[in-house]
Amino acid sequence: MTTTTAPATQLYQLFIKATPEQIWEAITSPEFTTKYFHGSYVDSTFEPGAPYNGYSTDRSQRWVEGEVLEADPPRRLQHTWRSLYDPQAAAEPHSRVTWEIEPQQDGTCLLTVVHDQLEDSPKTAESVSGTGWMTVLSGLKTLLETGQPLAG
Repeated sequence: MTTTTAPATQLYQLFIKATPEQIWEAITSPEFTTKYFHGSYVDSTFEPGAPYNGYSTDRSQRWVEGEVLEADPPRRLQHTWRSLYDPQAAAEPHSRVTWEIEPQQDGTCLLTVVHDQLEDSPKTAESVSGTGWMTVLSGLKTLLETGQPLAG
């Protein structure tokens, strides 16, 4: 039997035909996140030290909790992450998510998302690896470029 484990540092990059300001708004505004982030209503002031929470669309359940570590709109956002949607993941320590938005010469932006500090959070690493983050980021790109959600 072969056992694979998700990496403790996960890197995702994609080009999006949108401005840095549009991408920033899409990752910080619940009006956008509910359309591509598994229905998650993201709630934060996005100031360093502020709570970072992700709720179910109707806000009846908190799915993610964390703290904003760094915010430099519209270039960089870094926050901690603890998955609450799974009891095993909820028992793990916080990991960290970094969003970097880099404008390109052709009018696109390179969005880089690094989810790291997952060494002691194997259940979280497993749940966000592979299609986890890629579903979210593909949905973000599609929404910004077409105005329509990826699915639904």
